[in-house]
Amino acid sequence: MDSSTTILQSSQTVGLGQGPPSKDVEEIYRSYADLIQRSKLGWTEHLRLNRLLGTGGQGQVYLSERRGSDGFTLPVALKFFSPERFECERDYVEAMHRMASVGCRVAKIQHDNLLDVHNFIERNRVRILEMEWVDGYDLDILLTPAMLERARQRVAWDRWEYINNVVVTRGPVRPRLKPGMAVAILHEVLAGLAALHREQIVHGDIKPSNIMIKRTGNPKIIDIGSAVDLTNLPPQRTCTPQYAAPEILEREAVSPRSDLASVGYVLVELLSGRPLFAGIKDYATMLEAKRTLPQRLERIVPKEVADSELLMTICRRLTAPDPVLRYENAEEAITGEDGLSEFERTLIRGDLASEYENEMRVWLEELD
Repeated sequence: MDSSTTILQSSQTVGLGQGPPSKDVEEIYRSYADLIQRSKLGWTEHLRLNRLLGTGGQGQVYLSERRGSDGFTLPVALKFFSPERFECERDYVEAMHRMASVGCRVAKIQHDNLLDVHNFIERNRVRILEMEWVDGYDLDILLTPAMLERARQRVAWDRWEYINNVVVTRGPVRPRLKPGMAVAILHEVLAGLAALHREQIVHGDIKPSNIMIKRTGNPKIIDIGSAVDLTNLPPQRTCTPQYAAPEILEREAVSPRSDLASVGYVLVELLSGRPLFAGIKDYATMLEAKRTLPQRLERIVPKEVADSELLMTICRRLTAPDPVLRYENAEEAITGEDGLSEFERTLIRGDLASEYENEMRVWLEELD
């Protein structure tokens, strides 16, 4: 043990072989003692905008860098909320107050399948949401023909066959996930939604681009910009029409079951390899397409999906146009007698299951 070793003894850190502290260290210690006695601390946070991650109806998101002391840097995502869609500053400020409230509650949930929220900032009256930066791919980018071709070019033939049998394969429009993989991802998405719903928060915008797959293989729900507090509903709501529940498009009551319909549309899309409502421009046609989707499922999904009565039941219950006919909540969609966990058990009994999170992690490694 050298002369500068420091060890932890019980609850105190003890330095071995150290002499008396110098005067400058004594001054720092006095500052230390002063700081920990205060009830408030304040400092300026330094953030650098590195590159644009995305643009939407609410504003822009940047990959940014939070800078601390002694060379500390942390990648974060910053969402700048645009006032463009608001009639006046008062409306913008009221909406941002609700956003801050929702963001604060999401930050306290700390669920593995939910985005971590760090802070809500105001600069020159513009509001900015500071969030975890998720290193990985969203499903909208991951499931493109170009990404599948990239994997084919980078792996051996036997590995390529395995990927097509277990993970992902070509679909009619875009790659489609194999049933076990699709269900494994949506299982975790539903777990994240269950945590949100317990706090009376509806996400409001579940879609492939808002489901990130981390490099660990762990799915995360991102972008809470459309989330609403059921105890303080806003006068206006935002959504992506292709993935919104019928009752949202009809401006009826929003509920946790509205998120379940969005999960259902995503699940069918992942299983079928085709966007369900692409090219539909008017709401009346889209509403009709959503009302008739459960009856059309067998013509949309591949045979291996259509042959599974349980998987078809899951798809039909999630996408039921009447909210009452959907699962009662996200937990039931996972653990109910005809829920996702039961389908996963059928894979285990048939010796068809896999370590899907690890499969996704390996696949993402192969894409880099």
